[in-house]
Amino acid sequence: MKINQFSIAPTSPAQRQAELKQLRLLKGDEENQLNAKELFETLLARTHLSCTTPLTSKEWLHDLLATPTVAVDDWLANDQPLTSDVFYRVALQLLEFEPGVDFKLDAPLAAWHKLGLPIEEHDQWTASDAINAYYLLLNTRGKGGQIFIDQLTAEGFLAWSYQLPADQKPLFFNGKPLASFDPARFIREVVYVETDMDTDFDGQADLVKAEIIRPVESNQGLRVPAVFTASPYNQGTNDEWGDQATHKVDHPITHKEAGQDAPAEMAFPIEFSHRQVTGHAQQATQHFSDSPAYTLNNYLAVRGYAIVYSAGIGTKDSDGLQTCGSPEQADSMKAIVEWLHGDRRAFTDRTGGITIAADWCNGNVAMTGRSYLGTLATAVATTGVPGLKAIISEAAISSWYDYYRENGLVRAAGGFQGEDADTLADETFSRTKRPADFARIKPVYDKYVHQLAKAMDRGTGNYNAFWDRRNYRKDIKGIKAAVMMVHGLNDTNVKPSNVKALYDALQDLPVESKLILHQGQHIYINAFQSLDFSEMANLWLANKLWDVANQADQVLPKVLVQDNAQPETWNAYDHWTAGQALTLHLDEHSLIDSNVHVAKEVIFNDHHDDDTYQVWCKDPAKWQAALFADPGYFSHRFTSQPVKQDLLLRGTPRVSLSVASSSDHGLLSAELIDLGHDRRLTTSPVIINRGGIRLGYHWASDDLREFRLQKKATDYKVIARGHINLQNRHDPATVDPLNPHELVNVAFDLQPLFHRLTAGHRLGLIIYATDYAFTLQGNEDINYQVSLENAILTVPGVNYLN
Repeated sequence: MKINQFSIAPTSPAQRQAELKQLRLLKGDEENQLNAKELFETLLARTHLSCTTPLTSKEWLHDLLATPTVAVDDWLANDQPLTSDVFYRVALQLLEFEPGVDFKLDAPLAAWHKLGLPIEEHDQWTASDAINAYYLLLNTRGKGGQIFIDQLTAEGFLAWSYQLPADQKPLFFNGKPLASFDPARFIREVVYVETDMDTDFDGQADLVKAEIIRPVESNQGLRVPAVFTASPYNQGTNDEWGDQATHKVDHPITHKEAGQDAPAEMAFPIEFSHRQVTGHAQQATQHFSDSPAYTLNNYLAVRGYAIVYSAGIGTKDSDGLQTCGSPEQADSMKAIVEWLHGDRRAFTDRTGGITIAADWCNGNVAMTGRSYLGTLATAVATTGVPGLKAIISEAAISSWYDYYRENGLVRAAGGFQGEDADTLADETFSRTKRPADFARIKPVYDKYVHQLAKAMDRGTGNYNAFWDRRNYRKDIKGIKAAVMMVHGLNDTNVKPSNVKALYDALQDLPVESKLILHQGQHIYINAFQSLDFSEMANLWLANKLWDVANQADQVLPKVLVQDNAQPETWNAYDHWTAGQALTLHLDEHSLIDSNVHVAKEVIFNDHHDDDTYQVWCKDPAKWQAALFADPGYFSHRFTSQPVKQDLLLRGTPRVSLSVASSSDHGLLSAELIDLGHDRRLTTSPVIINRGGIRLGYHWASDDLREFRLQKKATDYKVIARGHINLQNRHDPATVDPLNPHELVNVAFDLQPLFHRLTAGHRLGLIIYATDYAFTLQGNEDINYQVSLENAILTVPGVNYLN
């Protein structure tokens, strides 16, 4: 087991003492009146809630070991001084590590170092040393996935703080607000924010519903920041509709001619009326009991952040149509930020005309969320809206073309063959949940989504005006908020190219950015045992939203990457792409580092017998296994020599070669693979303790998770993929002619990577056509001829590791 902590802010001894006094762990002048051992005993007793009398304290201490054979209470009774061994042996037990399982009783310091926990060692402990070490211990992450102070808080350690006056909150500890707000007294209210658009053609500006959870102290003079999650799923989904709207993919791509432009999507009215104001209210008139929640938001809620959810236009209790990532959808979420900042009006209900202000908010807003949620956070950030100070975008789309298309091809998100923009619009159009409202809007929605389906153009797969309106990369220069990006290097749903494009563009802007890359797929990472992500977010948001001078930008790494070869290992870097470029030439069956001058070619065919074809259409995993085993009939593999030392591959690989199709159309695909019989990390995190992370006292919980090494070794792992339509050789918007059997030059990117290729492993490149997991499945009898003259694979950054 290894624990990685990046959220501990630097503090002075005076600040540590002040903070411990604020938490009532130190009182009066004890730091000067007690020696190290006495202070250690005092701090131990005060952190254990059940110790309300000397007797109960002694009973508890009698079950903790100070030495391998002596209990803490007996050790306290003798004249032996406090030592590093004693302190950290007891600390390991407090952090719920088990003797004989997680550490050896006779070697606590060795275990502490192996776990990677922060430490202060001393030859002779003073009172100041004991205070500093205990302060650090409270910030130390335990086996249960929480820092010690949060572990204690979940047991009620700060329940007394619920009664503090509003002007004495939040309680900050090590630059982060603590869980000092009573969730039983949260205000849960609903407002309707007015937008500047009419997407349902009813002549009135659309209203969007917002649900707010905030501490009662925000009604008592404490102005709090808001953490806003924009989730089109929040008010329910139409799963059956999504199934019905899923497109068939068992058909070939077709030849394209220049000028096959898709029709425009429906335009929305530019003239409409705003609601007449009839009065103003100080309190909301509508409330809610519960809402689908992101557990990071639950963690933040008891720390004084107001939590806001909105599903936006085209959802239950809101107006408008579901537009799948359009500027209108982003603007409906931007309107929520504007209201929180004090720049837009909201109403207490949909018809009464009574306005309500977010006067409880300090005007500072962050947006959080994964996938579609993080996507809309990115979209809103590109508008530069005032008040938006930070976003935490996890697995977020930066260009919808890069989600549903790729280089002139219809390309599915991993696991969702046949889904497209119209499918997602149908799934999230939750106005269906109010039958009368849906009956009134259905004709308008049907007309709109029918036109949307034409505009997105599954026929050609080209980049067009529809996708250009949903390309946030054009407007990244407008971002003024700090950006924390989180993405899975193995995410086949929202591909890593989405975050790479955002990350690269942000490096040229005067905004703070952080990047975290994990080895998962399309997941959250706030409940990992090995990483203090929630505490990192809390530190960062305390700086951005509470204006706490906690050095968050300096403390948190610029780029943080989970290692793919060693479990529970996270490494900090300054950049994504760095190091020497690697160029490998394709030579018959090899990847070699010298140029190939002899003209060679390989040929493969994309057709299969019907039985095989049907099996692969239904189960792409079987196709993937066959692709790896293929002797060369429908693909061709190139393999490097085993590497002599670990290589760290960084950046976006690129394949350049010449290819001919026996038809007037065709596609080319590539997989970059790590070849080597080895145990690799599980494809998904393993649940260690279901509900084991308590996010506050009598509050929500989360499942403790972690990646583990697989029980069985595997022969390979796909580390990057890429696809291109041979008629889009120059760019996704330009159609090039393709004559049968004519060699054409093609260069295309694979998905970005940050991958350790361990010594003895080889790098493999498989070139093929149809990808049964991602592309259309045509099963055409097409021969592909690939010329190997000047065919190369490049990796822009490679580090040679010892």
